[in-house]
Amino acid sequence: MRWYPVGKGNMRMDVSDLETPAVLIDCDRMERNIAVMQARCDSLGIAFRPHIKTHKIPAIARLQIQAGASGIACQKVSEAEVFADAGFDNIQLPYNIVGPQKTARLASLAGRCQISVSVDDEAVVIGLAEAAQAAGVKIEVLVELATDLLRTGTSPENAVRLARQIDSTSALHFAGVLVYPSHPANRPTLLEALDRLQRSGISVQMVSGGGTIAALSAHEVPELTELRVGTYIFNDWTTVQKSAASLDDCAMQVLATVVSRPVSERAILDCGSKTLAADQLDGQYGYILEYPQARIVKLSEEHAHVDLNNCDQRPHIGEQVHVIPVHTCVVTNLADRLFGVRGNNVEVEWQVAARGKVW
Repeated sequence: MRWYPVGKGNMRMDVSDLETPAVLIDCDRMERNIAVMQARCDSLGIAFRPHIKTHKIPAIARLQIQAGASGIACQKVSEAEVFADAGFDNIQLPYNIVGPQKTARLASLAGRCQISVSVDDEAVVIGLAEAAQAAGVKIEVLVELATDLLRTGTSPENAVRLARQIDSTSALHFAGVLVYPSHPANRPTLLEALDRLQRSGISVQMVSGGGTIAALSAHEVPELTELRVGTYIFNDWTTVQKSAASLDDCAMQVLATVVSRPVSERAILDCGSKTLAADQLDGQYGYILEYPQARIVKLSEEHAHVDLNNCDQRPHIGEQVHVIPVHTCVVTNLADRLFGVRGNNVEVEWQVAARGKVW
């Protein structure tokens, strides 16, 4: 973390001094978001495990741990390695780790910190067991259940077989089940899995749920013992549109400059797909705070195309605007650094330590 001190011979950096596009993090909003989600989990009596793929910055993860988080979640081994190197000792990877190189690196991590990982197939279990045995370590394993997301996950019936397979080797330990998203619509699957495991005499220590939007209804899934949530810390246009946050909860804003006004009805910003990413919602690639009726309708690599047809007031070349991105996590992964701001003051510059760590 790099601070900009105030004192003799130093001048505080102002937001207007930054070159655009720049990714800003409102520190007051971020800190409030951390406190609110931690308080929610505390009130439910469940552990909170923030997913760091949203920010990828150890200094921010430390704020989450200091607020009461029990550990962190990382999505890939390379991401977990960055955080283990930074001193984090309770890391979960809710992901199938496949391939001898990756499983060997995972086992190496398990030799220096507490590691848990999810599986949904026998082949994944075999790979983990071989790597853990070779390294002489023990890895905690959760079985991921299939949900309406239709991504990864297995059936309640197969969860029993996987649990038995996991505990058949001394190098692995069946720690419980994992579900994403953990909203109430997926509770019947969870209940069936827990019932089958109980009737088979298999104990379940952990029921790990996840999702920023699902966190709002976590009280309707009382079986949960922990929550993995990432986007909440910054929020974005998607969480706003899905009523999981308000604009005042959006800590991430992309500061951009109007670089062209080819015609009256169109403006071009300097934050294209290399800044805002390709995610869109209802045909929109972000929300411009200063011009709510404007629509970012297209992204080139270095240009954001803004439709101004519905705007009474329209921006001029050189004007700076603030964009709420559609998906905050991918914006972080595209940036070398994030700037923490309070008001108009740049308080801290964070290097995105795990940027590009997707293997």
